[in-house]
This record gives sequence, structure tokens and C-alpha cells, in this order.
Amino acid sequence: MKKKTILTGDRPTGNLHLGHFAGSLKSRIKLQHEYEQYVMVADVQALTDYFSNPQKVIDNILEIVADYIAVGIDPELTTIFIQSQIPALAELTVYYMNLVSIARLERNPTVKTEIAQKGFGESIPTGFFCYPISQAADITAFKTELVPVGEDQLPMIELSNEIVRKFNRLYNTDCLKESEAYLSNVGRLVGIDGKAKASKSLNNAIFLSDPPEIIKEKIYTMFTDPQHLKISDPGKVEGNVVFTYLDAFHNDKEEITSLKERYKNGGVGDVIIKSLLNNTLQKLLQPIRDKRKSLSKKYLLEVCFSGTQKAKNVAQKTLNEVKEAIGINFSEKNGL
Repeated sequence: MKKKTILTGDRPTGNLHLGHFAGSLKSRIKLQHEYEQYVMVADVQALTDYFSNPQKVIDNILEIVADYIAVGIDPELTTIFIQSQIPALAELTVYYMNLVSIARLERNPTVKTEIAQKGFGESIPTGFFCYPISQAADITAFKTELVPVGEDQLPMIELSNEIVRKFNRLYNTDCLKESEAYLSNVGRLVGIDGKAKASKSLNNAIFLSDPPEIIKEKIYTMFTDPQHLKISDPGKVEGNVVFTYLDAFHNDKEEITSLKERYKNGGVGDVIIKSLLNNTLQKLLQPIRDKRKSLSKKYLLEVCFSGTQKAKNVAQKTLNEVKEAIGINFSEKNGL
């Protein structure tokens, strides 16, 4: 049986962190054995708000690919490719733009939220405003059936499917396929400051490539319970970032349940729980860091070139079908 196709990816704006590991990377390792998996380094999308600093995007492409391979994403099982090197994606975006109104883009709640977060005001770059259409091109180019997303990204899948339906109806074809959201049951990991989700831009995350001393330093600055001043004081578990991370990454759930009870009743200090978290994360991240160090630039480039060539061929085939449906797939053979 032909495996279903799944597409996911990341913007290369910084190294990946524990939030990515818990939220998406772990599932990608599993999914690559069950699906035809494509993982996209979304440099074009990153440039929609880093257009004035392209070097930041360029410098992080191989960094992200190194993170992928270090955690266990296998280039033999997963096609890793660079978005900007697939010309068909840009051309598909142009054709799809004709099918979406500005009013429809303005109603997209994900876009509205991100515009507010980035403070664009009236100066919204057109590329950023239209990136949901570019995402539709990414999804449809590979005949993607499943797209791993959080609930906040569901409007993107909805818009992509609207484009598919409108295109197929207008041009009397079935060459484009609708996709489904593959919803994760893992919540977003809070940042080490306890104030927002772990984020590259907010620098409130533990990165997969962080050295041991930096990991320890970040853990010991984590937010716990400001009222828990002495070991004997009862402590709060809810909103305690250390326990949030122990829940996410410590394997012995019974030990954590017992520790929480003792902490709530008084008798466990913050140093104890932070020490346990440090040991847990050092054990998790050491082999990832070691694997990462063993990856040469030459090998990483080979992975990118090989995966991108495969993705280019698949996307070009879809583009040819789209142009055929529209009626503009000209050649010397069929003329004008």
C-alpha cells in the first residue's frame, strides 16, 4: 500500500529547542516510519519578516538540519528540503493568489494574531500578508494528506482546502488534493521564564545545542513558587515551570507525582527539583549534542541537496498538472 504523505517544517530563524522537541520533533521521528514524510526548511516564509536580515535565515538553515538529524529524523526515511530551492512552489503561489480575496486573508485569525504580535500596523509586508497562500502551495505541491499543526494553525489548512476546491471546480480537474490537520495532543511548552511559550525570538528556551553549563544555568533561573521561601513551606505545583518540564521530560511519572505531593505539603526545596530536572535534561540532550557535533557541513549539504532534488521533482509534476488544467502548459510539442 502507498503510504500517505505528510508535510511539516520549521522557519530557520534560530536553533531548535525543547519546545520543538516535545511538540513536533518526537512525533516526526515516529511518523517517518508510518508516512511518506517531507520536512521543509521554510526559508522563504522566514524571509517574510526577516527580509532585511537574510543572513540570519541563511545562517540557520544547516543548523536546523543538524538538529533534525541529531534527534533522529533519518534522511533515508524523511525528505528534508529547502523551500527556496523549489521554483514550483513560488509559481503555484502566483496561480493560487488569483483565487483568494484580500478580504478572505484579512479574516484569517492566525494572520490577524501574528500581525498584531509583530506590530506591523498599516505597514504589513505583502509577502507576510499572503504567506497562507504560499503555505497552500507547499501543502498541495506534494499532494499532502496530513499536516501536523496546532489548533491555532487550523485556519491555514481550511484556506488551503478552499483553494483546492475552487481550483478544481474552475478548471474541471481533480489534480489538487485536500489535506487534513494532524493535531498534536502535546500542549505548547512554556518558556523558562513562565511568561510565554518557549520561543527562539524571546530567548526563553533551552536549545537542543546548548552546552551542559548553559542548560544548568537556565534551569536554576527557572520560575517556581515565589512563596516557597523555605524547604518547610508548602509550595505550588500549578504554574511551577520546573514541574512543567519534569512532567514533559522525566520518564518516571510516579516519581514526579510523589515529588509533587511532598512539595505541596512542604519538605522539598527548589534546589532538589531543579537538580532532578538538570539531571533529566542533561541525560536527554547529551546524545543529541554528541550526534550533532559528529555531523560535517559536507554531509548536511548532501542531505539538503538530495532531499531538495527529490522534492523539486515531485513539486514540478504537480505544477505541470496545474498548468495543464489551466491550459498554459506550453511546449514545442503542443505549441500555443
